[in-house]
Amino acid sequence: MSLDIVILAAGQGTRMRSALPKVLHPVAGKSMLGHVIDTARKLDPQSIHVVIGHGAETVRERLAADDLGFVLQAEQLGTGHAVAQALPQLSAERVLILYGDVPLIEVETLQRLLEKVKDEQLALLTVDLIDPTGYGRIVRDAAGVVKAIVEHKDATPEQRAICEGNTGILAVPGKRLADWLGRLSNNNAQGEYYLTDVIAMAVADGLVVATEQPHDAMEVQGANDRIQLAELERHYQKRASRRLMAQGVTLLDPARFDLRGEVTVGRDVLIDVNVILEGRVVIEDGVQIGPHCVIKDCTLRRGAVVKASSHLEGAELGEGADCGPFARLRPGAVLGAKAHVGNFVELKNAVLGEGAKAGHLTYLGDAEIGARTNVGAGTITCNYDGANKFRTVMGEDVFIGSNSSLVAPVTLGDGATTGAGSTITQDVPANSLAVGRGKQRNIEGWKRPVKIKK
Repeated sequence: MSLDIVILAAGQGTRMRSALPKVLHPVAGKSMLGHVIDTARKLDPQSIHVVIGHGAETVRERLAADDLGFVLQAEQLGTGHAVAQALPQLSAERVLILYGDVPLIEVETLQRLLEKVKDEQLALLTVDLIDPTGYGRIVRDAAGVVKAIVEHKDATPEQRAICEGNTGILAVPGKRLADWLGRLSNNNAQGEYYLTDVIAMAVADGLVVATEQPHDAMEVQGANDRIQLAELERHYQKRASRRLMAQGVTLLDPARFDLRGEVTVGRDVLIDVNVILEGRVVIEDGVQIGPHCVIKDCTLRRGAVVKASSHLEGAELGEGADCGPFARLRPGAVLGAKAHVGNFVELKNAVLGEGAKAGHLTYLGDAEIGARTNVGAGTITCNYDGANKFRTVMGEDVFIGSNSSLVAPVTLGDGATTGAGSTITQDVPANSLAVGRGKQRNIEGWKRPVKIKK
């Protein structure tokens, strides 16, 4: 059966106390609404419509995509009114209503819900709560059949004692929706058009209201303030940690690990505390990541090691390569197999060949470094003249003496050597020694300056 999805994202979120629209506040590095949209896409709908209101243009700009439609709810008159704004765009056999501030909802939960939608049956996602304060209550008859949803503010004391709450997530036969929305009334404590009133209408029309529940109540938790946002963050990370450990990853402390993107992992991976993975990260078998590392959009090949407090972005470590501690690999950095980058080394758009080494206190930018080349401490490639970038090329088995400055564009042939403290401005032939430094003078009897008394 075809499917249209409507995501309600028009709320202001005053309790966030923020200029940013509520649905754009992040969980695991992605906006709450972004999470919901990604989940919606996995259901393969024929259309996704996002109802926007407060901060509408900001929301549209941040999340615009070819497969999304945006519908403006100029006045926030309730959830039923919000869905009605999208009604002219809906034509599928089923319509699923989601919420832009409920980012942890699982695809599998929604699939179970959608399976229950038929021509004469709609499906409602409910949740059993110890404290359902603020939730609409699911009212059933003596046989357990759903009869209505009563909002918390409109509920009697007896109804407030009900622990089954309404999540707001609803899937309905598309051909029925227009009729139900057209019959909604705002005669209630809030003066709003409640989507939940559709349930009583459906019952009156002879339809069955089927229910489904999430396996985890946090799936349907929304965020109205920064406290709830932090709770969602920690639960997301707990869930991510469990999934990784189930795939064979050792997390030395799952409570001190953050995933802010997507990660693919091999076997026997070890991740120490306070590691953050961002963007798209590929980690192959036997990789070890030390504590306090940030790794974004990187590929770590089999057996690679990232030592403590290293920051990697857009980089690739070859098999058995290692970097750190305190290394920074910027976009375009590539370490070949068994290459080594040590402490306080920065690479940008630089490729180290197999077994190449840069052990300490070095900057290599826009460079190509051949296999087994050794770059001494304090070396820099001078790749920028203030307007343009230039490239440094080192062949295989090159030895760069400590504190060398390589002024690009420059090429050093295979087996070339530079003397410590040299500034290299010309190409160095293979197997040659280049020394480029000022002549030393020793001045006898030198008297140091002394401080003048005032």
